[in-house]
Parts: sequence; structure tokens; C-alpha cells
Amino acid sequence: MDKFVINGGKRLSGKAEISGAKNASLAIMPACILTSGTSILYNTPELNDVYTMIKLMNFLGAETSFKNHVLSVNTEKIVSQEAPYEYVKKMRASVYVLGPLLSKFGSAKVSLPGGCAWGPRPINLHIEGLKKMGAEIDLAEGYIIAKTKKLTGAKINFDVSSVGATANILMAAVLAKGTTIINNAAMEPEIANLAAFLIKMGAKINGLNCSTLEIEGIDELRPAEIETIPDRIEAGTLLIAAAITKGEITLKNISPIFIQSTLTKLEDSGCKIEIVNGGICLNGVNNSIQPSNATTAIYPGFPTDMQAQWTAYMALANGTSTVTDTIYSDRFKHVPELVRLGANITVTDNVAVIKGVKKLLGAKVMSTDLRASASLVLAGLAAQGRTEVLRVYHLDRGYQKIEEKLKTLGADIERVEGKEY
Repeated sequence: MDKFVINGGKRLSGKAEISGAKNASLAIMPACILTSGTSILYNTPELNDVYTMIKLMNFLGAETSFKNHVLSVNTEKIVSQEAPYEYVKKMRASVYVLGPLLSKFGSAKVSLPGGCAWGPRPINLHIEGLKKMGAEIDLAEGYIIAKTKKLTGAKINFDVSSVGATANILMAAVLAKGTTIINNAAMEPEIANLAAFLIKMGAKINGLNCSTLEIEGIDELRPAEIETIPDRIEAGTLLIAAAITKGEITLKNISPIFIQSTLTKLEDSGCKIEIVNGGICLNGVNNSIQPSNATTAIYPGFPTDMQAQWTAYMALANGTSTVTDTIYSDRFKHVPELVRLGANITVTDNVAVIKGVKKLLGAKVMSTDLRASASLVLAGLAAQGRTEVLRVYHLDRGYQKIEEKLKTLGADIERVEGKEY
């Protein structure tokens, strides 16, 4: 397994271009199942999760071509409605094929999802929503087995806002008979990107960027083209990389609206933020990092996917801060590894209390999941001495060659291939 070797203490500076959004791509790709023909997805990131979804789409019968961030998906020859465990165990987003397969073909057999090692993230909202639309669903031998003669529109009220459930029900509803209303729908930019793609395919959707979506089902969709939005979590991670090393960075292709909550927190910590010519400039030079509490919330609140990175940043703050994760209570497996680097952090339930230290010292640390891995890289960039971040395959699931982007900003970071370390 690969590892990163980081010689910390280098101030990052320069410009970076943000890759396409992982979470948008993983929803848009299965949406191609809803039509018969070739759809073109621009700005698709080169990530392990994207390649896993491509393999799953190929298993279903789709023909794909992926070059220079342009993904072509031909769904004329879909022959299977089964997503086996061998693919789905690698990432939770594989469950996104459930709604499109059921709506298009009337049946789906999808393995219960896998993915990151942390947290129970139930899919009951997906299942209950599809049941309301007339699907018959059983759980047997680790699979979701769904059947329907024809899905019908329904009024669906989510108890909690869920990106995955919103995406699945949205894709199922576009070919259903009648009108579907989704209340408490997720408002994340990735959902808007998916909805924009479906509209280009001919779907009738009202309420983009709102918590209520209204979908009028139609009989057939056509292939379409879409550009995947930039990845707001990668953008936030690179901004913190500059901030934690007291550097400066300009992001060239990300809307500040997508990451406003992160920008606000960075300003609270003492960084200077400027929006110029469609870009975002952060200046953390000579900044004494000020403690700033963070509480995760659904969009447009502070993202749970930025919680680990913020925890690493606050480890060097000039005072005490707290980080509360209201989305996933057990998403703190990065904390013991940050402590190995010298951080002073204690966790009780879903709250981390972080007493800032003057310096971190390099050490060997272990990645446990995607965002935890990012936090360890950030800490390693700021730490004195050599840090080894093991099992960076987690990072490869969601960050496109992040070590190369960090190098262009001045980081001393190398990927070392080989055996288990």
C-alpha cells in the first residue's frame, strides 16, 4: 500500500485549480441509466471511486470511455439490474444505481453498501421513499431486492435531509407516473448538478436549490451532456493547507457560494479572504491562528466532510476550540492519529475539545477514512520533521493526485509505493 512522506514546515504558496466534484460525479453517472444512448460527462475527476463506479456501470452493460476528464457513457445495452457486493463494498455511492434501475427497468438487486470504515449510515430513507412510490422491497442475503410494475408519484417527507436519499428518489421520480414531491430535500450543490443533468435529459423538475423538489414524471429521457461542478471539499482542504502552513493560495475555478461556511470560519481564524476575478485568495501569512468553534450542519452549514481538516487546523490555534459533528457522531477516528503528532484533543460523544499547541512533531500515522486521511496530511504539512501517512488509498478515493497539487504549492511531499508499512 502507498504512503505519503512529508517533510513539514514548508509555507505553501501559489495557485491551484479544483478538480471535478466526487460526490456530483458519483450521482450523475448512474443517472445515465435512465436513458438509452451516449451521455458525455465533462470535468469528471480521476478518482478511485469514479473508476469503481465505471466498473459497476460496465458490469450492468454500459460501455464507457474515459480520457482527459471526459467520460462517455453508452447505456444502449444495459443487460443486468444487479449491483453485486464485489463492487458495492468499495463505496456507499454504489447504491445510487437503485433508483435508476428500478425506475427504468422495474427491478433492481443492489448489495447493501460499504465504503468508509466509520459510522452507521442507514439507507432506510432510500427504501421508504421508493416504497411510497409503489416499489416492493425486500432485504435478503445482504441485498436490496426491489420490484415494481411502474413507479408512481408520491409525497415524500424526509425526517432528516439526506444527499443520497434525495439523489436516489429524484432519479427514480423522473420516469415515474405522476408527480413526486420531496420535502426536506438536500440542497447541496451536487444535488443541483444532478438535477441540471436530468433536466438536460428532458426531466421536469422544479425547486432547484430549494428544500422542496417537485418532479413531474415523463415516459422517456434522452442522452445529454453536463459539466461536473468543482469539488468544494477539495477546495476547502487546499485552503486549510495554506492556512495551517501560514501561506497563501488562490483557487481559480470554485464559486465562493459553494464554500461560504468554510470561508467564514477561515476568516474567523484570522485569515484574509479576497474574491477576485472568479477566484478565491487566502492569505494566512503571519497569522496567529485564532480558535474558532465549528459545528457541522447540512448545506449551507459547515460540512461534516470538512470536520477532520478543521480539527487538524485548530490543533495549532492560539487557544481552545471545540468541533461538534451533528451529522455523524462517531467521525473522530483521526483524533488519536493527530495526538500522535502532538495535538491535544479529547473527544466526548460527538464533541472534540482542542487545546491548541505551539507545534506538531512528525510521526508515523495511519489513515482510517477519506477525510481523516486529509486531516493527517494537513497536520503533516505543518509539523516539524518527517511525517509518514500510511494507507493513502483512502485519499485516492476522493482527491485527484493531491500530492501533486500540494507540490506545486511548495510542499515537500512524496508518494512511496510498495508493501504494507
